[in-house]
Formats: sequence, structure tokens, C-alpha cells
Amino acid sequence: MSSMLIRGGRLIDPAEGVDALKDVVLKDGRVVEIASPGKAKVDSGAEIIDASGMVLAPGLVDIHVHLREPGQGHKETIATGTAAAAAGGFTAVAAMPNTVPTNDSAEITRWMQAPERNAAIRVFPIGAATRGLKGEVLNDYAALKAAGVVAVTDDGHPILGDSTMRQVLINATRSGLSVIQHAEDTRMTGGCSMNAGPMAFRLGLRGMPPEAEYGLVERDIRLVAEIARGNNGRAPHLHVAHTSTTQAVEAVRQARRNGLRVTCEVAPHHFLLTEEHVGAYNTNAKMNPPLRSAADRDAMIQGILDGVVDAIATDHAPHASHEKEVEFERAPNGITGLESALGLSLRWLHHEWGLPLGRVLSLLSAQPAALLNLKGRGTLAAGSFADVVIFDPKQEWTFRAKDSRSKSKNTPFDGWTMQGRILWTISEGRVVYKA
Repeated sequence: MSSMLIRGGRLIDPAEGVDALKDVVLKDGRVVEIASPGKAKVDSGAEIIDASGMVLAPGLVDIHVHLREPGQGHKETIATGTAAAAAGGFTAVAAMPNTVPTNDSAEITRWMQAPERNAAIRVFPIGAATRGLKGEVLNDYAALKAAGVVAVTDDGHPILGDSTMRQVLINATRSGLSVIQHAEDTRMTGGCSMNAGPMAFRLGLRGMPPEAEYGLVERDIRLVAEIARGNNGRAPHLHVAHTSTTQAVEAVRQARRNGLRVTCEVAPHHFLLTEEHVGAYNTNAKMNPPLRSAADRDAMIQGILDGVVDAIATDHAPHASHEKEVEFERAPNGITGLESALGLSLRWLHHEWGLPLGRVLSLLSAQPAALLNLKGRGTLAAGSFADVVIFDPKQEWTFRAKDSRSKSKNTPFDGWTMQGRILWTISEGRVVYKA
């Protein structure tokens, strides 16, 4: 593989505490040198990218995406989903297991990672915690991990049984895997299609109460605490997916104060939108968990600003147009998000709410990589993978769904003005996106 010099950019590497003008040399898929401008040693004939005036940062890492393969290629494929990810500055994604068939075996895990899938960037499969996502029989976590799984979850479905969730946490800990929980008590949400509140009342829709989320988060934290006390010091890592309620964030905050390894993520739509965006039954504002109240939205922002939230994850959930163009209650949950996450985060978290640029990038790279123990990702330290995103931090741009590289266009952010135009995405030394 040929070498590459990225010259004169502002390198922001939160994991290494670097924010300075630097030259970066990539070779054979790795970072080989970080040097002061003009001081790098580079092979003759190396490809040169002039990043003057630009920010160069570790490639972004999304730990919550739905790539739909196997089985639902009409919505998305691994090839199209990772192309969209590359256009959004991502160089690694963790793919959820609610595929058809479910990713609950080593065979499907390996199939997802096979070269024939034509992934533009690195895909890390997440395995199903229980067989068929049914919340009953646990899978073989050791075999899943050996095949490449980086965590387990029944995302899309909660693990409701206390004894089942306890055993999932224990077995995953033994195998060195994190447990990601889709916190939704479905005994409280049957037939519901949006958040319980005034908007649902006005629209005549059944609403999901916030208790359905935070009640399960609180239950899971109690289990983690019990296991930590009686598991010879081997505490589970519980990660709360797509957190959306004030009380859930507060439960995570308190768990951390108590010394438990409990983490959480927030999606851009949950720190930017509210239930009011459902408007006139807009199915591109329908997701699970649903868009919540303004107070919940504000709590997500505060959780990001004060450091309780560990990662920004998109929950990229593509659906074909004909699936969303139906009555609100019949439409599937989910929106796309890979190509808009950085632009939204820079526009709002950084420019509007003053979160330092390094903190924003950390939430999208170093921290999610660390959560799933993705060695050599989320940093540009010498020896790490040559995963880089280069963007113009000053340039405003408009997101157009019709131009998306995803197969699906179900986004509420069509036409939104964003900040930070991505110019190059480099995955393991390969240019996978160029503006």
C-alpha cells in the first residue's frame, strides 16, 4: 500500500490530547508519523493531501447502526450503508443484530464481515444476546466473540426478564463483552407510536410513557450493582442505547457516582428534536425511542455538556420509501443518520452550545471506540489504524436527502443547514470518500 502525507492541517486527536498544526504520514494502513509542519519524513511518490485551513481528526466511530443485511437489502446493504458512513466521516461502524436471519451465530457474523459485502469501511458486528432476539435462550458469547462480535444486545427488543438479563450480564462479562440494552418495557408500550404527552393527545395517538425507558434502565443498574458485589470484582459493562429521557440520564449519572461501569449514548435526533416535530403525522419523525418532550431534549443536551453521555451514535435505521409512506401508526420506526451526524453536532453542540471542538470529536471517535474496546481506532497516535476524517470547520452546507449514499432517504433533517464540510474520509489508508 502506498504512503500518504496529510500536510498542514489542524490535528485534533482527543485521545492523545493533541490540538495543533501537524503533518501526518500514513503507510500500509497505519499512522507512522505525526510531525511539526514540514518536518515529516515521507517516501518519494507519496500521495499528498494539502489540509491547510482544515481540521484532520480520527475517523468517526458509530457504535449503533442498522445495515439491514442479511435479509433486508431493499432498505440498505452493507455496501450502501458503509458508503453513507464514509460520506459522513465514519471509518468504523458497529452493526446491530436485528437482521433476517438474526445475527446470533458465528456464521452470520463472518458473513457480514466477508469481502464480498464490499464494505467501504470497517464493520464490527454486534451479536444477539439471546437466540432470535426472543429474550429467552442465551447465545454462545465466546463463539460470537471469536468470530468478531464486539458486544451483545437484543436491540429493537428489550431483555425484560430479570433472571435472563442477570445471566446475560454475567456471561458477557466472562467473555469480555459489553451488554447494550434497548431500554423499553414493552408491557407499557404496546400499540404506542410516539411519546406520551400533549402532542400524542392532539393527534389521537397512543403514547409511550417515559417510565418504559427509565424503569428498565434503573432495573438494569440494580442488576449490575448486585453482580459487581458478588462476581469477584468483575463488574459488567452496561451500555444504554439511544437514551432519550431525563430520568434515564440521571440514573446513569448516579450509577457512575456509585462506581459502576454504566455508559450511555444519545442520537442527534434526541438532542435536537422534540415530539412537536411529528407535526402532521410525519413518519420521518417516528422512531423508537420516540422524540420526547422539550425538557427531555434539554436533558440530553445537558448530559452531553456535563460529560454523562459517553457517545453520540446515530441509530441509523434505513427504511424504503414505500414503508414510510403509510399511516403514522403503521410506519416502521427509525431514520437515517450517518451523513448528518457530524454536521449537526458541529452546528449545534459546538457553535450554538459552546462544547469545545475536541469534546465533540471525542464523543464521535475516541469515546465510542473505547466503549467497545476497538483497539487502534478513534485516535491518530503512531501505530494506530490510518482512519482519518478531514473537514472544513468554517463551511456551512445543506443536507439533501436525495443526494444521500444510503439506499433510503427517511430523515427529518432534509434541508437543514449544517457546519463542517467533510472533504476526505480515509479508512485504513484508503480514500473512501472525497468531496
